Amino acid sequence: MTNRLKITYLLGIFIMIFSSNMMNAQLKPGDLVDGIAAVIGNEIVLESDVTEQMNYGKQQGAANTDKCEFLESLISNKLLVYEAKKDTLIENRSAAIKEQANQKYRQLLSQFPDEKALLTAYKFKNAYEMKNAIEKIDTDQYYGQAKYQRVTDKADVTPNEVTDFYNMYKMQLPQVKDEITLAQIMMYPTLTEAHKQDLINRLKKIKQDIIGGETFESQARIYSEDEGSASNGGLYKNINKGQMVKPFEAAALNLQENEISDPIESEFGYHIIQLLKRSGKVYDARHILLKATPTEEELKTAKAKLDSIRGLITDGKMTFKDAAFKFSDDKRTKFNAGIIPGGDGSDKIERESIPGTISYELAGLNKGDITSAFEDEENRRKAVKIIKLEDVIPAHQITLETDFSRIKQMALNKKKNEMVEKFVNSKLPTTFISIDGRYDNCSFKSNWKKESVKK
Repeated sequence: MTNRLKITYLLGIFIMIFSSNMMNAQLKPGDLVDGIAAVIGNEIVLESDVTEQMNYGKQQGAANTDKCEFLESLISNKLLVYEAKKDTLIENRSAAIKEQANQKYRQLLSQFPDEKALLTAYKFKNAYEMKNAIEKIDTDQYYGQAKYQRVTDKADVTPNEVTDFYNMYKMQLPQVKDEITLAQIMMYPTLTEAHKQDLINRLKKIKQDIIGGETFESQARIYSEDEGSASNGGLYKNINKGQMVKPFEAAALNLQENEISDPIESEFGYHIIQLLKRSGKVYDARHILLKATPTEEELKTAKAKLDSIRGLITDGKMTFKDAAFKFSDDKRTKFNAGIIPGGDGSDKIERESIPGTISYELAGLNKGDITSAFEDEENRRKAVKIIKLEDVIPAHQITLETDFSRIKQMALNKKKNEMVEKFVNSKLPTTFISIDGRYDNCSFKSNWKKESVKK
């Protein structure tokens, strides 16, 4: 329904968000509670930030444990954040980030029996403190990425530069593990008319109860199946026009303030919506969602349809590419012959990283084979899929012949990092930077101490 409902949480982000609280809980007598490691403009790097970056790096198998290098990386990132906040071409999204932090907090809360259990698990004193920690990480991430994009926007590499990069670093490039290329056709089961009408009738009854005296907020807490907003009474604040899926937005923006819509359908299910206020292209709204969760019979019907499509492909009456374009509900892959992108943006996926459900279906298949239809989950919704094993790539050392696109991306990343480093160095003479005396013996790549001046 919106990017806010599609938030995924990386372990590393959590570790960084909650680091200082967890670390303080393990302090020994004489340990430093926390302190400022560096100040960059009006941004700060805490000692706990450096420590937890190191700990996370170790958990991820990083060979380097030089505290000075971790501090320098954090200082560089903070300088980008500092410059981004001054850049008038980068949108100020403070209000949206704050609401996003509240959303993340509510989604986390939905995974615990109560708020006390959540705060205890992550070592926070209260909800305000935890939300502020999440907001701080999201703010730095947004501004840092935005400035990085601005600085590296015109970066590109020629084929000759790719070759030069490979020749220079080929002895350091890692061996590629066993990989495969997969293509899929994914469908969300269609609800029967009776099932749809049942959801609509339930929402109509909820709307009548609200008109009769119940509050929209209380009914959302009881009935809404939107994990991101139910615990907050269905509330979404500071919604930018274009952020929600079209049916939701069209219904919301056609309402008067405090008016409640009739049930409307979106790809997520059925909703009733209450517009709270609107100011230009930004609005606040509450909604109650009943998900379009298919029954076993609806899943069975969808699998039968997908198996018949598989038959057309295996009989040569339709290509997998054409079938993906015509039938797949996965917008991410349907326009690309159904190819599932790998983590590095290529079409190759490490075999050992394939989810268990899919790995089971692929067992015994050879290159070019297609699975039978099976149940899976996509964007937290039940779905049915068929998957084609497009290619099998055994473990090998990276070469230009077999991995040109991957090497090109490495060369491009290197160039981007050099552009950012050059930008950072250009800002050193005019940016106030103060580094704690504990790091006096560090040999930094950039002249953080020598060239920084007070403004």
